[in-house]
Order: sequence, then C-alpha cells, then structure tokens
Amino acid sequence: MRFRRARPDEPAAAPRGNASRMLIAALAGAGAVLAFAPFGYWPLQIASLAILFYQMLRGAGAKAAFGIGWAYGAAWFGAGMYWLFISMHRYGAMAAPLAALAVLLLAALMGLYVGLAMAAAAWLRRRWSLSLPLMNLLALPAIWMLQEWCRGWFFTGLPWVISGYAHNASPLAGYAPLLGVYGLGWLAAVCAGALLLLGHRSRLPAAALIVLVGAAGYGLRFVEWTHPVGRPISVRLLQGNVPQDEKFDPARVGAALEMYRAAILAAPADLIATPETAVTVFPHQLPPDYLPSLERFARETDSNLLLGMPLLDYPQVANSAVGITPQAGAPRYRYDKHHLVPFGESTPDGLHWLVAAMAIPLGDLKRGAAVQPPFQVDGQRVLPNVCYEDLFGEEIAAQLAAAHHAGQQSASILINMSNLAWFGDSTAIPQHLQISQMRSLETGRPMLRAGNSGGSAVIDGHGKILSALPAQSRATLAANVQGMGGMTPYILCGNVLILAIVALSLGGAGLRARRNRKHRAFAL
Repeated sequence: MRFRRARPDEPAAAPRGNASRMLIAALAGAGAVLAFAPFGYWPLQIASLAILFYQMLRGAGAKAAFGIGWAYGAAWFGAGMYWLFISMHRYGAMAAPLAALAVLLLAALMGLYVGLAMAAAAWLRRRWSLSLPLMNLLALPAIWMLQEWCRGWFFTGLPWVISGYAHNASPLAGYAPLLGVYGLGWLAAVCAGALLLLGHRSRLPAAALIVLVGAAGYGLRFVEWTHPVGRPISVRLLQGNVPQDEKFDPARVGAALEMYRAAILAAPADLIATPETAVTVFPHQLPPDYLPSLERFARETDSNLLLGMPLLDYPQVANSAVGITPQAGAPRYRYDKHHLVPFGESTPDGLHWLVAAMAIPLGDLKRGAAVQPPFQVDGQRVLPNVCYEDLFGEEIAAQLAAAHHAGQQSASILINMSNLAWFGDSTAIPQHLQISQMRSLETGRPMLRAGNSGGSAVIDGHGKILSALPAQSRATLAANVQGMGGMTPYILCGNVLILAIVALSLGGAGLRARRNRKHRAFAL
C-alpha cells in the first residue's frame, strides 16, 4: 500500500468527518447574509469565504469538496432569498408546503454552483500539485469568480446576493468602475485566501497583499471617471405602497389609478416617475380622460412623466415604461423590459405547470430589445431599467457603451422602476437598493429608484444614497439630480477585464506548478 506524503504547506488532515465540515460551511454560508444590506457587516463576507476555503482545503478530494461547497451555497442562497416564499405563498396563492419546498429546491440548485466550483478547485489542486499560496491567491479566487459569473447568465441568470454586493461601501468599492461586481467578489476571495495564509510561512506577503488591496481600493474611490453634463433636473419619485394582493384586484384598480394621478398632478417637475406597473391595465382599458389629463398636465407645467404600465402587442404583453413629454403631439416614449424574471415573467417550455400553481398576473411577457434609447428630459438622457433588470450590470453597461460606440450621447441618468411588494417587508428591498448602488458605482451615473412598497431613492454616481423614502409608506421623493457623462472602464469592457484577469491567474498557477514539478524532478 502506498501513501502520499503531505507537503509541509498543506493543512493538517482534518480529524472530523465530512458531515461536520459541511455543517460548518452551511453556517458560514448562512452567516454571509449579514454582510449584505440591511445589515452591512461586510468583513463577514470575507471571513465567511475564508471558512469555506479552509474547510475545502482540509477535505479529502473533489467529492468531499463538492459537499462542502454545496452546503455553503445552498445555505447562502436560502438565507439570502428566503423571501421568495412570501411571493409564492402569500401573493402567489401557492400552498405553504409547496412554496417552502420550491424555495428549498431552488436553494439546493443554487448550491450546485459553489459545490462544483469547490470540487473543481480540489481536483485542480491535486492535478497540478498546487502549493497553498498558489491555491489561495490564484486558483481559488479565480474559480470563485467564475462560478458567480456563471450564475449571472446560465439559465438567464440569478445573480442575487453575489458576494461583491456586500462591498458597495467597503474599501473594495473603488474597484467597481474597473472590474464590476464580479471583480469585487474576486478581490474578496483573494483577501479570504490571504487571510488563511496568515498562519503560513507566507504570512508577511499575505498581510501586505490584504493591506495593498484595501488601500488601492480606497484610493480609487477618489478617481473621477465621469463628469457632470447639462444642468440638474428636478425629479419626483412616487411610492404608492399599493398592497400586492390589491394591486390587480379589479375592484381596487380604479382607486390606485386615481391615487397615482393625484400624486402626479400634485406638483410639476422635470421628471415625475411611478413604480413598475403602477398602471396595471392596458391603455385602452383606462378611463377615457386618464392619459389625456396627464398629457395636459405635462404640457401646462413643462413636466416629463414616466409611467410603469403593461402594453399589449397582441398576442404578447410587454412590461413597459411609457414616457409623456411636454411637446404637444410628440410620440410617447417607450421602454420594454428586456431581462425577464424566470417563472414570474417568462416560462421555459415544459414548466408552465409551476407557474399555473401560482396566481401571477402578466406571467409570460414579451422581451424588449437589448439596446433601447433613453428618455430625453431637459438635456438629460434617462435610461430606465425595470425591477430585476438592474441585477445585470453588464447589460446596462452594454447599453451605455452601444451609444458611445455609435457616436451618440449615452444616458446620463439611470432609473429603476420596481415593485417589490411581492416580498412583503423583507430584506429584498434593502438588498435591491444595494444592487442599484453597485450599478451607480460601475457606471459613474446617478440611479433613481421608484418603488411601489419601498426602495425609492436617489443614488449619486459614487453609489451614495442621497435621499430615500421609508419602506411600507405612501410618499413622494423630490430631489434635484445632476446627470453624468463619460465612460468608466467597466462600461467599455464589461466583464471582459475580470475574465481576462482570472484566466491569467489560472494560467499563472498552472505554469508555476509545472515549473515547481520540473524543479523537484531535477532535484531528485
């Protein structure tokens, strides 16, 4: 029988079984949620990753590493998105046991990303005989970033509670205009790997690396990637706080329509915006004087209106933002939601039975174009994104870059129109607000948010919340907003730069490991 002699830089063999390591990993994954909004204890995200990496490194092969990673990922996603149960059960009319099972199954599926990543890392370490520094600083961070990136596009993507979002206010935030949210997750993994080396003979370089990454990120916060354009515009963001179980009730639709009309007519502004589907019926189903009265108000007060409403392109329906300008006879602006929510707004073939188990209105929608023009508002160009769409920073960046490459002026202000009443008074609202802050950091542009039940806010081009409305309240947020122009590296490159960095990291780890093997063979 042959035994492999452990390298001196390997962690000692773990006495405990894999089940206990999976439990520790699960606790670390669930605890990572405290790093995100509304809690904001961002160091916990790095510590959580360090625990995951430590447990994986002490495992016995790819199979054990898969179990450890899966436990972490499933607990992380389940704790981060527990509020899906509220949408399915309370508002989707799905039986509680079935809704709970659906959330658990989804968490289990999401856990596969981390499980497969840790299995790949364990296999790669054994295959390449990677030293601990190479593993912790090159291979593991690269593999971690790749699994998060895959989660952002595979099966249309579900990049909620991606690790980089925890760092919108940490020293790593300075890297967002260069590397985007996935780059921040990669840097957090580098710091986690370096943290584990503080008990290794490489402790001094590891400590220096942590300090350098943090200091450079802090310094980058002072780089002005974008610049003011035009004059500031006045905005009014309406938060109707219409309960989700009343929103599409035919007996209550009229009251909601009148409430929003009164809120719009209350005062003029350069831009007045409603939440997603504030108007819940098609234009031809509205009272005859509804849109004409809003158009008269826009002309008489020199206001621009942006209304969230569904539009019928028979036989399809679009989740849209409709713009009304002060110019008499001008065509209405239209933005159609492009990135649709799986099962909530688009249903894959063969899975309509799942949507049928929930009472979800507007459940199978038409997809808008990937690149759409912004809404012109007094010299500013306002680009909408509807609810879930602002999870996909690369798509927003691509819209800005497309205008730049075409020789046109890109949008100077972003606006998110959302309805998170589906998720009650949960962490979904502050988490979504944090996501919008990351989009501002990546693009250097202000983000306006008009939410139905909360999350209405004005965020500047540095990701700072300038003003916000309390959740679960009916109110209007008034502010002056300065548009920004110019291109951040992330707008121009998207995720290409961070993908190139992780490719070089993996390639460098492989080449260094190969050189080490040759050196050992020569010494023998």
